[in-house]
Amino acid sequence: MVLRPHLPDLLAALPLPTLAVDRAERIVAMNAPAEALLGRGALDRHFINVLRQPAVVDAVEQCQQDDTPREAQYLASDNGNDTTFRVHVRKVTGMNYVLLSFQDITQVTNASQMRRDFVANVSHELRTPLTAMMGFIETLRGPARDDAPARDRFLTIMTGEAERMNRLVGDLLSLSRVESNERVRPTDKVDLRYVLQSTMRNLNPLAVEADVTLVATMGDDPLPLMGDTDQLLQVFTNLIENGIKYGGVGKEVEILVETTLRDPSLRGPAVRITVRDHGPGIDPVHLPRLTERFYRADSHRSRALGGTGLGLAIVKHILNRHRGRLKITSDLGDGARFTVILPLDAA
Repeated sequence: MVLRPHLPDLLAALPLPTLAVDRAERIVAMNAPAEALLGRGALDRHFINVLRQPAVVDAVEQCQQDDTPREAQYLASDNGNDTTFRVHVRKVTGMNYVLLSFQDITQVTNASQMRRDFVANVSHELRTPLTAMMGFIETLRGPARDDAPARDRFLTIMTGEAERMNRLVGDLLSLSRVESNERVRPTDKVDLRYVLQSTMRNLNPLAVEADVTLVATMGDDPLPLMGDTDQLLQVFTNLIENGIKYGGVGKEVEILVETTLRDPSLRGPAVRITVRDHGPGIDPVHLPRLTERFYRADSHRSRALGGTGLGLAIVKHILNRHRGRLKITSDLGDGARFTVILPLDAA
Protein backbone atom coordinates (compact mmCIF):
# COMPACT_ATOMS: atom_id res chain seq x y z
CA MET A 1 0.00 0.00 0.00
CA VAL A 2 2.95 2.27 0.44
CA LEU A 3 3.38 2.40 -3.33
CA ARG A 4 -0.25 3.27 -4.10
CA PRO A 5 0.19 7.07 -4.16
CA HIS A 6 2.84 6.63 -6.84
CA LEU A 7 0.76 4.41 -9.11
CA PRO A 8 -0.53 7.27 -11.32
CA ASP A 9 3.06 8.47 -11.76
CA LEU A 10 4.14 5.00 -12.82
CA LEU A 11 1.33 4.71 -15.36
CA ALA A 12 2.05 8.20 -16.68
CA ALA A 13 5.53 7.03 -17.70
CA LEU A 14 4.10 4.30 -19.96
CA PRO A 15 3.57 5.13 -23.66
CA LEU A 16 0.63 2.76 -24.20
CA PRO A 17 -2.87 3.41 -22.82
CA THR A 18 -2.72 1.72 -19.41
CA LEU A 19 -5.06 1.47 -16.42
CA ALA A 20 -5.08 -0.28 -13.05
CA VAL A 21 -7.98 -2.24 -11.56
CA ASP A 22 -7.98 -2.97 -7.81
CA ARG A 23 -9.43 -5.97 -5.95
CA ALA A 24 -12.80 -4.22 -5.74
CA GLU A 25 -12.77 -4.22 -9.56
CA ARG A 26 -12.65 -0.45 -9.80
CA ILE A 27 -10.35 1.56 -12.06
CA VAL A 28 -8.06 3.33 -9.58
CA ALA A 29 -5.50 4.85 -11.96
CA MET A 30 -5.03 5.49 -15.68
CA ASN A 31 -2.59 7.44 -17.81
CA ALA A 32 -3.37 10.16 -20.35
CA PRO A 33 -3.52 7.83 -23.41
CA ALA A 34 -6.04 5.65 -21.53
CA GLU A 35 -8.13 8.72 -20.71
CA ALA A 36 -8.11 9.66 -24.39
CA LEU A 37 -9.26 6.15 -25.29
CA LEU A 38 -11.86 5.55 -22.56
CA GLY A 39 -12.68 9.04 -21.32
CA ARG A 40 -11.93 10.84 -18.04
CA GLY A 41 -15.14 9.53 -16.52
CA ALA A 42 -13.70 6.01 -16.42
CA LEU A 43 -11.66 6.68 -13.26
CA ASP A 44 -13.16 5.22 -10.03
CA ARG A 45 -15.83 3.32 -11.96
CA HIS A 46 -16.29 -0.46 -12.07
CA PHE A 47 -14.17 -1.72 -14.96
CA ILE A 48 -17.05 -3.76 -16.44
CA ASN A 49 -19.12 -0.58 -16.90
CA VAL A 50 -16.21 1.02 -18.77
CA LEU A 51 -14.82 -1.78 -20.93
CA ARG A 52 -18.04 -3.78 -21.48
CA GLN A 53 -16.52 -6.25 -23.93
CA PRO A 54 -16.80 -9.87 -22.67
CA ALA A 55 -13.35 -11.02 -23.82
CA VAL A 56 -11.61 -8.24 -21.87
CA VAL A 57 -13.85 -8.67 -18.82
CA ASP A 58 -13.15 -12.42 -18.71
CA ALA A 59 -9.40 -11.84 -19.05
CA VAL A 60 -9.38 -9.42 -16.09
CA GLU A 61 -11.50 -11.65 -13.85
CA GLN A 62 -9.42 -14.77 -14.60
CA CYS A 63 -6.17 -12.88 -14.03
CA GLN A 64 -7.45 -11.74 -10.62
CA GLN A 65 -8.27 -15.32 -9.70
CA ASP A 66 -5.09 -17.15 -10.72
CA ASP A 67 -2.52 -14.36 -11.34
CA THR A 68 -1.89 -15.74 -14.85
CA PRO A 69 -1.26 -13.16 -17.60
CA ARG A 70 -4.00 -12.92 -20.19
CA GLU A 71 -4.55 -11.25 -23.54
CA ALA A 72 -7.74 -10.16 -25.27
CA GLN A 73 -8.87 -7.96 -28.13
CA TYR A 74 -10.66 -4.65 -27.58
CA LEU A 75 -12.51 -2.90 -30.38
CA ALA A 76 -12.93 0.87 -30.29
CA SER A 77 -14.62 3.27 -32.68
CA ASP A 78 -13.84 6.96 -33.09
CA ASN A 79 -15.73 9.05 -35.65
CA GLY A 80 -16.57 5.95 -37.65
CA ASN A 81 -12.98 4.65 -37.67
CA ASP A 82 -12.62 1.22 -36.07
CA THR A 83 -9.48 0.54 -34.05
CA THR A 84 -8.36 -2.87 -32.79
CA PHE A 85 -6.31 -3.15 -29.60
CA ARG A 86 -4.54 -6.13 -28.07
CA VAL A 87 -5.10 -5.82 -24.32
CA HIS A 88 -2.31 -7.22 -22.12
CA VAL A 89 -3.64 -8.10 -18.68
CA ARG A 90 -1.05 -8.60 -15.91
CA LYS A 91 -1.23 -8.94 -12.12
CA VAL A 92 1.20 -6.68 -10.21
CA THR A 93 2.83 -8.81 -7.53
CA GLY A 94 2.44 -7.40 -4.02
CA MET A 95 0.13 -4.56 -5.05
CA ASN A 96 -3.12 -6.43 -5.69
CA TYR A 97 -3.66 -4.54 -8.91
CA VAL A 98 -4.35 -5.80 -12.39
CA LEU A 99 -2.79 -3.66 -15.10
CA LEU A 100 -4.37 -3.42 -18.55
CA SER A 101 -2.28 -2.02 -21.40
CA PHE A 102 -3.80 -1.40 -24.85
CA GLN A 103 -1.61 -2.02 -27.92
CA ASP A 104 -2.96 -0.71 -31.22
CA ILE A 105 -2.82 -3.58 -33.74
CA THR A 106 -5.17 -2.06 -36.33
CA GLN A 107 -2.55 -2.02 -39.08
CA VAL A 108 -1.57 -5.62 -38.40
CA THR A 109 -5.22 -6.68 -38.43
CA ASN A 110 -5.94 -4.76 -41.62
CA ALA A 111 -2.85 -6.21 -43.33
CA SER A 112 -3.91 -9.72 -42.36
CA GLN A 113 -7.41 -9.10 -43.70
CA MET A 114 -5.98 -7.68 -46.93
CA ARG A 115 -3.86 -10.80 -47.40
CA ARG A 116 -6.90 -13.03 -46.87
CA ASP A 117 -8.96 -10.97 -49.31
CA PHE A 118 -6.13 -11.00 -51.84
CA VAL A 119 -5.77 -14.79 -51.72
CA ALA A 120 -9.55 -15.19 -52.00
CA ASN A 121 -9.70 -12.85 -55.00
CA VAL A 122 -6.80 -14.54 -56.78
CA SER A 123 -8.37 -17.94 -56.15
CA HIS A 124 -11.68 -16.74 -57.56
CA GLU A 125 -10.09 -15.14 -60.63
CA LEU A 126 -8.15 -18.32 -61.43
CA ARG A 127 -10.95 -20.74 -60.57
CA THR A 128 -13.35 -19.30 -63.15
CA PRO A 129 -11.19 -19.94 -66.27
CA LEU A 130 -9.88 -23.20 -64.83
CA THR A 131 -13.43 -24.48 -64.29
CA ALA A 132 -14.36 -23.50 -67.85
CA MET A 133 -11.30 -25.23 -69.31
CA MET A 134 -11.92 -28.42 -67.32
CA GLY A 135 -15.50 -28.49 -68.56
CA PHE A 136 -14.43 -28.08 -72.17
CA ILE A 137 -11.75 -30.77 -71.81
CA GLU A 138 -14.34 -33.18 -70.41
CA THR A 139 -16.68 -32.36 -73.32
CA LEU A 140 -13.90 -32.85 -75.89
CA ARG A 141 -13.12 -36.24 -74.39
CA GLY A 142 -16.79 -37.26 -74.57
CA PRO A 143 -19.68 -35.91 -76.64
CA ALA A 144 -17.58 -33.60 -78.86
CA ARG A 145 -14.80 -36.12 -79.52
CA ASP A 146 -15.71 -36.48 -83.20
CA ASP A 147 -17.42 -33.10 -83.69
CA ALA A 148 -14.82 -31.03 -85.57
CA PRO A 149 -16.71 -27.69 -85.57
CA ALA A 150 -17.44 -27.95 -81.83
CA ARG A 151 -13.86 -28.99 -81.14
CA ASP A 152 -12.49 -25.92 -82.93
CA ARG A 153 -14.95 -23.64 -81.13
CA PHE A 154 -14.08 -25.10 -77.71
CA LEU A 155 -10.34 -24.92 -78.38
CA THR A 156 -10.71 -21.24 -79.29
CA ILE A 157 -12.54 -20.55 -76.03
CA MET A 158 -9.95 -22.54 -74.07
CA THR A 159 -7.15 -20.52 -75.67
CA GLY A 160 -8.88 -17.33 -74.55
CA GLU A 161 -9.23 -18.61 -70.98
CA ALA A 162 -5.57 -19.69 -70.91
CA GLU A 163 -4.52 -16.25 -72.15
CA ARG A 164 -6.65 -14.69 -69.42
CA MET A 165 -4.88 -16.73 -66.75
CA ASN A 166 -1.53 -15.83 -68.28
CA ARG A 167 -2.40 -12.11 -68.14
CA LEU A 168 -3.48 -12.47 -64.53
CA VAL A 169 -0.27 -14.23 -63.50
CA GLY A 170 1.76 -11.62 -65.40
CA ASP A 171 -0.03 -8.75 -63.63
CA LEU A 172 0.41 -10.46 -60.25
CA LEU A 173 4.15 -10.76 -60.85
CA SER A 174 4.29 -7.16 -62.05
CA LEU A 175 2.41 -5.95 -58.96
CA SER A 176 4.78 -7.91 -56.72
CA ARG A 177 7.84 -6.36 -58.38
CA VAL A 178 6.41 -2.86 -58.15
CA GLU A 179 5.52 -3.24 -54.47
CA SER A 180 8.96 -4.64 -53.63
CA ASN A 181 10.77 -1.48 -54.76
CA GLU A 182 8.01 1.07 -54.13
CA ARG A 183 10.09 2.88 -51.51
CA VAL A 184 13.19 3.06 -53.73
CA ARG A 185 13.09 6.31 -55.66
CA PRO A 186 14.15 6.11 -59.35
CA THR A 187 17.56 7.56 -60.17
CA ASP A 188 17.47 7.68 -63.99
CA LYS A 189 16.69 10.86 -65.91
CA VAL A 190 13.78 10.30 -68.28
CA ASP A 191 12.16 12.45 -70.96
CA LEU A 192 8.46 11.91 -70.35
CA ARG A 193 7.63 13.21 -73.82
CA TYR A 194 9.59 10.29 -75.31
CA VAL A 195 7.73 7.86 -73.02
CA LEU A 196 4.35 9.18 -74.15
CA GLN A 197 5.33 9.09 -77.83
CA SER A 198 6.54 5.48 -77.47
CA THR A 199 3.33 4.49 -75.72
CA MET A 200 1.14 6.01 -78.43
CA ARG A 201 3.22 4.41 -81.17
CA ASN A 202 2.90 1.00 -79.53
CA LEU A 203 -0.87 1.35 -79.01
CA ASN A 204 -1.72 2.86 -82.39
CA PRO A 205 -2.47 -0.54 -84.04
CA LEU A 206 -4.91 -1.33 -81.21
CA ALA A 207 -6.55 2.08 -81.65
CA VAL A 208 -6.88 1.58 -85.42
CA GLU A 209 -8.43 -1.85 -84.89
CA ALA A 210 -10.94 -0.38 -82.41
CA ASP A 211 -11.67 2.62 -84.69
CA VAL A 212 -10.43 5.02 -82.01
CA THR A 213 -8.33 8.12 -82.70
CA LEU A 214 -5.51 9.10 -80.35
CA VAL A 215 -5.20 12.87 -80.07
CA ALA A 216 -2.15 14.18 -78.22
CA THR A 217 -1.39 17.73 -77.13
CA MET A 218 2.05 17.79 -75.55
CA GLY A 219 4.14 20.49 -77.23
CA ASP A 220 7.73 20.13 -78.40
CA ASP A 221 9.70 20.79 -75.21
CA PRO A 222 11.33 17.89 -73.35
CA LEU A 223 9.78 16.87 -70.02
CA PRO A 224 12.71 15.78 -67.84
CA LEU A 225 12.12 13.91 -64.61
CA MET A 226 13.68 11.21 -62.48
CA GLY A 227 11.93 7.97 -63.32
CA ASP A 228 11.89 4.39 -64.47
CA THR A 229 11.18 4.29 -68.21
CA ASP A 230 9.68 0.79 -68.24
CA GLN A 231 7.36 1.53 -65.32
CA LEU A 232 6.20 4.84 -66.81
CA LEU A 233 5.52 3.07 -70.09
CA GLN A 234 3.42 0.61 -68.11
CA VAL A 235 1.44 3.43 -66.49
CA PHE A 236 0.52 5.21 -69.72
CA THR A 237 0.00 1.99 -71.65
CA ASN A 238 -2.57 0.96 -69.06
CA LEU A 239 -4.39 4.31 -69.03
CA ILE A 240 -4.44 4.86 -72.81
CA GLU A 241 -5.35 1.22 -73.49
CA ASN A 242 -8.27 1.55 -71.06
CA GLY A 243 -9.36 4.68 -72.93
CA ILE A 244 -9.29 2.75 -76.22
CA LYS A 245 -11.23 -0.20 -74.78
CA TYR A 246 -13.89 1.73 -72.90
CA GLY A 247 -14.09 4.93 -74.97
CA GLY A 248 -16.33 3.54 -77.70
CA VAL A 249 -16.04 2.95 -81.43
CA GLY A 250 -15.42 6.03 -83.54
CA LYS A 251 -14.48 8.17 -80.53
CA GLU A 252 -11.29 9.98 -79.57
CA VAL A 253 -8.91 9.40 -76.68
CA GLU A 254 -7.23 12.68 -75.76
CA ILE A 255 -3.80 12.92 -74.13
CA LEU A 256 -3.20 16.40 -72.75
CA VAL A 257 0.17 17.38 -71.22
CA GLU A 258 0.48 20.51 -69.08
CA THR A 259 3.37 21.79 -66.96
CA THR A 260 3.32 24.08 -63.96
CA LEU A 261 6.01 25.70 -61.84
CA ARG A 262 4.19 24.78 -58.66
CA ASP A 263 1.60 22.09 -58.36
CA PRO A 264 -0.46 22.28 -55.11
CA SER A 265 -0.41 18.52 -54.54
CA LEU A 266 3.37 18.14 -55.09
CA ARG A 267 4.42 21.61 -53.91
CA GLY A 268 6.87 22.04 -56.74
CA PRO A 269 7.35 21.92 -60.53
CA ALA A 270 5.15 19.24 -62.05
CA VAL A 271 3.71 17.84 -65.24
CA ARG A 272 0.06 16.79 -65.56
CA ILE A 273 -0.88 14.16 -68.13
CA THR A 274 -4.62 13.74 -68.60
CA VAL A 275 -5.97 10.76 -70.54
CA ARG A 276 -9.60 11.37 -71.43
CA ASP A 277 -12.06 9.15 -73.25
CA HIS A 278 -15.58 9.94 -74.45
CA GLY A 279 -17.26 6.69 -73.47
CA PRO A 280 -20.18 6.04 -71.10
CA GLY A 281 -18.19 7.20 -68.08
CA ILE A 282 -17.96 5.73 -64.58
CA ASP A 283 -20.49 6.15 -61.80
CA PRO A 284 -18.82 8.47 -59.24
CA VAL A 285 -19.64 5.97 -56.49
CA HIS A 286 -16.91 3.68 -57.89
CA LEU A 287 -14.14 6.28 -58.24
CA PRO A 288 -12.60 6.04 -54.72
CA ARG A 289 -12.09 2.28 -55.10
CA LEU A 290 -10.87 1.97 -58.68
CA THR A 291 -7.22 1.51 -57.65
CA GLU A 292 -8.01 -1.38 -55.30
CA ARG A 293 -6.87 -4.82 -56.40
CA PHE A 294 -9.52 -6.66 -58.41
CA TYR A 295 -12.08 -3.87 -58.02
CA ARG A 296 -14.08 -3.32 -61.19
CA ALA A 297 -16.81 -0.79 -61.87
CA ASP A 298 -18.26 -3.20 -64.46
CA SER A 299 -17.00 -6.72 -63.78
CA HIS A 300 -18.66 -8.39 -66.77
CA ARG A 301 -17.43 -5.83 -69.30
CA SER A 302 -13.94 -5.73 -67.81
CA ARG A 303 -13.52 -9.51 -68.05
CA ALA A 304 -14.97 -9.54 -71.57
CA LEU A 305 -12.32 -7.02 -72.61
CA GLY A 306 -9.52 -9.03 -71.03
CA GLY A 307 -9.06 -6.97 -67.87
CA THR A 308 -7.53 -8.55 -64.76
CA GLY A 309 -8.63 -5.92 -62.24
CA LEU A 310 -5.00 -5.17 -61.32
CA GLY A 311 -4.02 -2.50 -63.85
CA LEU A 312 -4.91 0.60 -61.83
CA ALA A 313 -3.46 -0.95 -58.66
CA ILE A 314 -0.15 -1.33 -60.49
CA VAL A 315 -0.43 2.26 -61.75
CA LYS A 316 -1.00 3.53 -58.21
CA HIS A 317 2.08 1.76 -56.81
CA ILE A 318 4.30 2.92 -59.68
CA LEU A 319 3.20 6.52 -59.15
CA ASN A 320 3.84 6.17 -55.42
CA ARG A 321 7.41 5.17 -56.24
CA HIS A 322 7.75 8.25 -58.47
CA ARG A 323 6.21 10.49 -55.76
CA GLY A 324 3.34 11.16 -58.13
CA ARG A 325 -0.44 11.32 -57.89
CA LEU A 326 -3.38 9.84 -59.78
CA LYS A 327 -6.69 11.69 -59.95
CA ILE A 328 -9.79 10.15 -61.52
CA THR A 329 -12.90 12.11 -62.46
CA SER A 330 -15.93 11.03 -64.43
CA ASP A 331 -19.56 11.79 -65.09
CA LEU A 332 -21.96 9.23 -66.47
CA GLY A 333 -22.34 9.79 -70.18
CA ASP A 334 -19.34 12.13 -70.37
CA GLY A 335 -16.36 9.78 -70.36
CA ALA A 336 -13.58 9.47 -67.78
CA ARG A 337 -10.46 11.53 -67.09
CA PHE A 338 -7.34 9.97 -65.57
CA THR A 339 -4.79 12.61 -64.57
CA VAL A 340 -1.22 11.63 -63.67
CA ILE A 341 0.79 14.26 -61.80
CA LEU A 342 4.56 13.78 -61.71
CA PRO A 343 7.33 15.98 -60.30
CA LEU A 344 9.52 17.58 -62.95
CA ASP A 345 13.27 17.71 -62.55
CA ALA A 346 13.84 21.22 -61.17
CA ALA A 347 17.27 21.39 -62.80
